Amino acid sequence: MQRVKYVPLVGLGAAGLAALALIAAGPGTRFELWPYDAGFSILRWAAYAGLGAAAVSLIGAAIVRMRSGWRVLAAGAAGVVIGVAVAAVPWNYQQKAASLPPIHDITTDPENPPGMIALLSRRKGARNLPMYAGRTIAAQQQKAYPDIAPAVLRMPPAQAFDRARAVADRMGWTIVAATKQDGRIEAYDRTFWFGFTDDVVVRVRPAPGGSRVDIRSMSRIGRHDFGANAERVRAFLAAIKS
Repeated sequence: MQRVKYVPLVGLGAAGLAALALIAAGPGTRFELWPYDAGFSILRWAAYAGLGAAAVSLIGAAIVRMRSGWRVLAAGAAGVVIGVAVAAVPWNYQQKAASLPPIHDITTDPENPPGMIALLSRRKGARNLPMYAGRTIAAQQQKAYPDIAPAVLRMPPAQAFDRARAVADRMGWTIVAATKQDGRIEAYDRTFWFGFTDDVVVRVRPAPGGSRVDIRSMSRIGRHDFGANAERVRAFLAAIKS
């Protein structure tokens, strides 16, 4: 029985290690300590380890109960909480992936999406091709994100361009090219945790009564973007219309 009282502590320690693995999965990928698929593998195994640690903590706490004091019980409870919390993060990713189409290219104009020019030289090593995939991906986008549409502004294109540039700056994008006469802004953005690089093209054209602003956001790697590009496009559209 003397050794059994340490089981909740073992569970807590294992939960802590799982949490460290979970936290390291993103930054390790961001700073290129390992490839992105290895980062997702670490994320997945951290979830398994978290669930295992939670089970050990719960069983250990049930065995020792009050005979080993409230501190051991508290350690067991902490192990359960931390272990479940670690497992919840990959589980949320999995749920999001299951609820969204496996696409990584979002645009307000599927018929004629803004093309990349200046960004092409920066896409060396990118696993996703810069060409738009066409009707199949457009149909998937329309089904999953029917609200994504061009922004029509009641102002001349030059003014709309300045507003689009200001929004891009506020959103923290790295501007690669911004040509007012062409109505084109090319930039890239990095996701917060894993640091994935996504390319963004904004196009401003004349339209009846003002200007039409289109945007395209595309991941360089990964077949599934977990909705990141759609979120970026929505945030840009909301900001430029406000």
